[in-house]
Amino acid sequence: MSSINKSGTFEFGNRTVKRLGYGAMQLAGPGVFGPPKDHGAAVAVLREAAASGVNHIDTADFYGPHVTNQIIREALSPYRNDLVIVTKVGALRGEDGSWNRAFSREELTQAIHDNLRNLGLDVLDVVNLRVMFDVHHPAEGSLEAPLTVLADLQRQGLVRQIGLSNVTPTQVAEGRRICEIVCVQNYYNLAHRADDALVDDLARQGIAYVPFFPLGGFTPLQSSTLSDVAGRLGATPMQVALAWLLRRAPNILLIPGTSSVAHLRENLAAGQLTLSPQTLGELDAIAS
Repeated sequence: MSSINKSGTFEFGNRTVKRLGYGAMQLAGPGVFGPPKDHGAAVAVLREAAASGVNHIDTADFYGPHVTNQIIREALSPYRNDLVIVTKVGALRGEDGSWNRAFSREELTQAIHDNLRNLGLDVLDVVNLRVMFDVHHPAEGSLEAPLTVLADLQRQGLVRQIGLSNVTPTQVAEGRRICEIVCVQNYYNLAHRADDALVDDLARQGIAYVPFFPLGGFTPLQSSTLSDVAGRLGATPMQVALAWLLRRAPNILLIPGTSSVAHLRENLAAGQLTLSPQTLGELDAIAS
């Protein structure tokens, strides 16, 4: 069995995905803005991910903007039947590369059509509302207006499933009163565990939790404990961090991103790591 298959699967809405996926954010240029330095390498990473069995790819048309989705279409279209592409709306990029909220009906509708056009799709599998009351962290604020728009677009047949990103537990509860929520995508990893209770609650509800920055994001995880464990296992610290997430809860789906084929293979190999109870205890202590 390949390492990605060892990671298991999860029922994601009405689709089954492997728990080790791929996040396409790093395929754009520096600061997730403009084209990549090496277009051919970006295409190669996506094709390697697909060839390795990845069937869950995370993206957004505001990566680039437009760039990442266009590369996905070039690399993978026509798409395999089992491939689930998850995208996001709710943000726009300024000419200076800034990240700005885009919650109006017009902006959200345009974003859906931009994603459809650039990905070359007639319907989007999953659309996450990226909440932007604070660009970097979840912040309270009502989601009724933007989620009502997405639910309308879902009824029109342009969107199959709806998720949330960068949200609080209160916003998740509000969202679930408006429409079915199939996933929550928040910042979470071995060292940043503010969402522990939310992860467990969503697991009980059968809702996917998709941690972004599972490796620490722009400041990679650094821990002597993590390095020691990795050394004992003959793995890299990042592989151990991913393996810990896979064992943290059965509803966690991983989308580590990279623009390197070698790094992609390294990430996907995390699925074959075995962590003993003692090792899990050491890793759990990192956050405390």
